[in-house]
Parts: sequence; C-alpha cells; structure tokens
Amino acid sequence: MWLQARMYFLVVVMFGILYALMVMVSSLLGIGNFIYYAVLAVVMVLIQYLVGPLLVGLTMRVRWATEQEEPELHRMVAELAEQAEIPKLKVGLSQLPFSNAFAYGRSQRDARMVVTQGLQKLLSQDELKAVLGHEISHVKHRDMAIITLLSVVPLILWYLARGLLWSGSGQSRKGAGYIALLGVFAFALYFAANLLVLYASRIREYCADLGSVRLGTRPRYLATALYKLVYGNANTSKEELRRM
Repeated sequence: MWLQARMYFLVVVMFGILYALMVMVSSLLGIGNFIYYAVLAVVMVLIQYLVGPLLVGLTMRVRWATEQEEPELHRMVAELAEQAEIPKLKVGLSQLPFSNAFAYGRSQRDARMVVTQGLQKLLSQDELKAVLGHEISHVKHRDMAIITLLSVVPLILWYLARGLLWSGSGQSRKGAGYIALLGVFAFALYFAANLLVLYASRIREYCADLGSVRLGTRPRYLATALYKLVYGNANTSKEELRRM
C-alpha cells in the first residue's frame, strides 16, 4: 500500500513539474513551442516502445527455446504466469556470459522472459523460480509501460531546455535573458526528473520483490539469488566482457 502511494505521488509530481513549466513557457513564448517539443518527445518514445523489443533481442543475443529444450524453465514460467493471471511469456535463452534474467515486451500479451545460461548454472531451482517471479511481477504490474510513460517527462524537458537556450537570439536583451533563465531552469528540472525516474524504477523493483513472494516463492530464495547474482557477475572475467 505504501509503495503504491509513493508511486502515485511520484507520477503526480512528475507531470506537475511538466505542467508548471508548460504554463511558464506558454506565457512567455506561446503554446506552439511547447506542443512542438512535446510531440517530438512522444514520437521518439513511441518509436523506442515499438522498436525496443527487437533491439533487446539482438543486443542480448536471444535464442527462443522450445518446451522440449527447456522443460523445467517453461514449467516454472507457465506456473508463475498462471498464478499472476497473465498469459504465459515467451521463453528465451541469452548466450551472454554474465548471470541475469529479464522480462521485456510491449504489453502483457507480448511479454518475453529471457534467462542467461550462466544464471541456470548459478542458481538452484527455488532461487531461479524466485527470480522469475520477480520478473513476471514486472509484467503483471505493467512496469515497462509505466517507466516508458514517465521517461517522456525528462525527454520533453531536455528538448524544451535546449530550445529555450537557443531561441532568444531574436528577442530584446531583457527578453533573451528571461528565456535563457527559463532554459537553465528547464535543464535543472530535466536532471531532477531523471532522478525521479530512477526513484520510480527502484519503487517498481521493491514491488516486484513483493510480487514474487505473493506468487508463492520464499523471500530467502530471492535474497540468496540476488547475493549470488551480484558476486557472480563481479567475478566475470575481462576477457568474457570484451567478447560481449
């Protein structure tokens, strides 16, 4: 309940910042300037949203695994998805040397679960199920869409700040000074908004941990899995990292 309240408050703060700056820019330059930057930011995020899954699959070297190849992995994903009341995720393996598991996609129906081969060797079955439960909770809570939505705010602020700093050339000295000051203020809000997006991401991680437990996994298995992941990846050799 407290995590959800913090998340809702954060969303209000993020879009409150955007609205406040929109009012200031509109009064100084006219609404058309803001609309231009807002549309540009939304289009870029939409392209990222549509093309992102393809890029993730390519960069992470994902190979989709059949139930005959990975029966246990498919079984755990199917059980957890059923408990979460979402469609079963497509299951894939990554050839990268470090240990990790992640879910991605555009929606719950499009979601995909990827596990690196190193993770399967590193974790026990109970630990692996706890990690998968964490990732499936991200899908259940639609965290991918939420973070994508929030990321629009700093992107708009970035374009707006850059535009304001370069748009005062045709103004009087006093007017140009006001516009430049507003641009600096927009840059400060851009950095603050990025920090808030990171904070939102951390809240979603806490919610996913809780969601994994609610799907029937034990907290101690998730804790030991995270411990192994941190120290296992820290021991990855530089030669293996270069091959990535």
